[in-house]
Amino acid sequence: EGNDPPSRAPPIRPGAVDVGRLLGPCVGVRAIDQLRAVLPLVAYLVVFQIVALRQTVSDAGTIAVGVAAVVLGLMLFMEGLRLGLMPFAETIGDQLPKKLGLAFVLAIAFVLGIGVTLAEPAIGALQAVGSIVDVERAPYLYGLLNIWTVQLVLAVGIGVGLAAVAGTVRLLFNWSLKPFIYGSLIPALALTAYCAFDDRLSYIVGLAWDCGGVTTGPVTVPLVLALGIGIASSEGKGDSALSGFGIVTLASLLPVMTVLLLGLWVVAQYSPAEVIALAKAQIGTTAEVPWHMQTPAAEIKAAGQAIVPLVLFLLFILQVLLRQKLKDRGIVLYGLVLCLVGMAVFNIGLSYGLSALGGQSGALIPAAFATVDKVPASPLYALVVGVSITLLFAWVLGLGATLAEPALNAMGMTVENLTNGAFRKPLLMYSVAIGVGFGIAVGVAKVIFGLPLFWLLLPSYVVAIALTALSSEEFVNVAWDTGGVTTGPVTVPLVLALGAGLGNAVHASEGF
Repeated sequence: EGNDPPSRAPPIRPGAVDVGRLLGPCVGVRAIDQLRAVLPLVAYLVVFQIVALRQTVSDAGTIAVGVAAVVLGLMLFMEGLRLGLMPFAETIGDQLPKKLGLAFVLAIAFVLGIGVTLAEPAIGALQAVGSIVDVERAPYLYGLLNIWTVQLVLAVGIGVGLAAVAGTVRLLFNWSLKPFIYGSLIPALALTAYCAFDDRLSYIVGLAWDCGGVTTGPVTVPLVLALGIGIASSEGKGDSALSGFGIVTLASLLPVMTVLLLGLWVVAQYSPAEVIALAKAQIGTTAEVPWHMQTPAAEIKAAGQAIVPLVLFLLFILQVLLRQKLKDRGIVLYGLVLCLVGMAVFNIGLSYGLSALGGQSGALIPAAFATVDKVPASPLYALVVGVSITLLFAWVLGLGATLAEPALNAMGMTVENLTNGAFRKPLLMYSVAIGVGFGIAVGVAKVIFGLPLFWLLLPSYVVAIALTALSSEEFVNVAWDTGGVTTGPVTVPLVLALGAGLGNAVHASEGF
């Protein structure tokens, strides 16, 4: 009959086989993405260690399980980021300017910058290398990484928060990126010069510049960009295809200044003898744990401390300040659980897999040109040959790690699309990868020969500033941001562990 209510179809109840067929392709694609990023680097380190250094891999089974955990953790975390955290930032960025004033918007951007820094996976890797620093030779560096760890992470977060504010203002007013680069890079270099010529502070220069790299990871970049672009779009200022570029650059440069300023504050408050005394008191009350390994319980706790406060802050903004309901709440909650589980699994895998392998390789590489206790036949090669092999190893590692970074792949595709194929993805990626290769090779030479970092930074940044002044706005935005996206959750822990192991083997004060 025409008046009868339409019959409802019975609910579909898929079985385990159906669910597997539906999820299989999706999970497979995401697993392959992470395997491409991790496995080539691991294979390269293992082959180099066996063939060139003639050494077997210690704890190979543990490292293999750790690497598998890194792949699984990254896969879960990135999927959770897409489903859970990103909808928050996009909704907030779109609604903030419509309901709150500019000052309030910038304050929220600043606090969000601090929050996303705490949630960055690579921040844990930065802290993990702290205990390998010799407190007698570099007391203030040791102090920042072990005694004032919270203050260090907060200083990095403040730098990212300031970058989020500056980037949001730039997007709102459609300002050029060039003045922001000059205004952040020149003071950073000036502070670096001041610290480099002070014997007490010279050891923290490498840490400060490495802090600029660990901030631009898989949490900070998408969330801050989503917030900034959402604000600009809601104000009608986000019409440029390249309007989103530039914030990553500022998030890389401003933390350098905040960490150096923290170092100046610590030096003003404590003498080297006081720092050493504090360190010895702390060592006496702390269980000895290998520098690259924390307990799984500690890693899970760290993941919760990183993710949960950030989620609560975003939820507070959305529901209390903006009085908005989150769409697809169930999917978002599922994504947040994936983020939490993914970061915990990734942290455990990082400690027992990538960091352990990187530290092991770093400790053995000097055997190519110097005497190392763990390698009876060292040095394995003549000095010039051994150093050349080491620098070539570092260059290839930098090249391969960069080409494997998912963020750079995504950026290359975006740039190719926005330029209608004029700037091809392979050209961008190989340009960046070659630069990173030389950067890591120079960094390894710095550790081996004890070269002052400032004199390596100054000429390269002078050239970069000159090229910035001569280049068009579009190329400036893309070029500076590519420097940030190369430092991802796989490359950073591996290179930090490599530098720390190498520095310890050649008795350097630090390996940053």
